[in-house]
Amino acid sequence: MGADRGIHVEVTGKDYETLGPLQVSKIMAALAKKEEAKLVILGKQAIDDDCNQTGQMTAALLDWPQGTFASEVTIEGDKMKVVREVDGGLETIKINMPAVVTADLRLNTPRYATLPNIMKAKKKKIASMKPADLGVDLTSRIEILRVDDPPQREAGVKVETVEDLVTKLKETGRI
Repeated sequence: MGADRGIHVEVTGKDYETLGPLQVSKIMAALAKKEEAKLVILGKQAIDDDCNQTGQMTAALLDWPQGTFASEVTIEGDKMKVVREVDGGLETIKINMPAVVTADLRLNTPRYATLPNIMKAKKKKIASMKPADLGVDLTSRIEILRVDDPPQREAGVKVETVEDLVTKLKETGRI
């Protein structure tokens, strides 16, 4: 939303099946260099594997500072103030630009596109390229040996009193 153009990096076949955070980070870093970006904004974590690694790896590959879990961002000249969510509340940091920011869901409230803007968006240019065009090797460094289902859980037992609970726990050797 609000972009002037887009770049679609096509990953297909076996490369797509083994694509992980490191490979995505390599693509993002190569694009940032190619486009001479000053700011890379990524999501906090992936919804498919919950990795929470791509932003941090991208910053490392670029050797740029990073503001993770950002809920508020303010550009102040060649610096950026990032309010980030941490376990104990909010932490405010100031980092140099260029930088990588990973967005918390509170960073932005998206606007819904109007019909005229949807029609304009259809005319926007979306360049298409392959990772090789960016000089990125997508070879996975991880080999999945197997994936096992978790063990079946035993059926639970309802107890009426605390004494019954203690008795059951003693019978099963839990206490």
